[in-house]
Amino acid sequence: MTKPSFDEIFMKLALELAERSHCVKAHVGAVLAKDTRIISIGYNGPPSGTHNCDQEWPEEGCARDAKGSCSLALHAEENAILYAVKNGAALQGATLYTTLSPCLPCARLIFSAGIAKVHYKYSYAEYKGLQADEGVEFLKRFGVQTVKYG
Repeated sequence: MTKPSFDEIFMKLALELAERSHCVKAHVGAVLAKDTRIISIGYNGPPSGTHNCDQEWPEEGCARDAKGSCSLALHAEENAILYAVKNGAALQGATLYTTLSPCLPCARLIFSAGIAKVHYKYSYAEYKGLQADEGVEFLKRFGVQTVKYG
């Protein structure tokens, strides 16, 4: 029997976490790991203690901001990083597995947190209809290894 790699396990978990999202528009999951151990997990949705979009606004989701993005939700990567930091986890050299490539603001957080590698399943640029994956380009420019999974 062939055992799955940790990359396979962590990406599968990120995909399953995406199903927990309360966002009406998109479902994204993330796993932070280091040395074959999970540090933190996250999925996109509103901050704890606020409204769940699918319950409060089941048809249209929460209000959009000036750029057309969700005005309430945190991205999966943000939730995973914030939870790790809140609990004192060291992120230097960690690997992030995410179902959607990071947007530019998340890429800046990923770099600043010291995360060394990002595996992503789908392109944020394709999802948003953008010319380029700015977040991936940013990470590559500053030495964070990025890998499109699958």
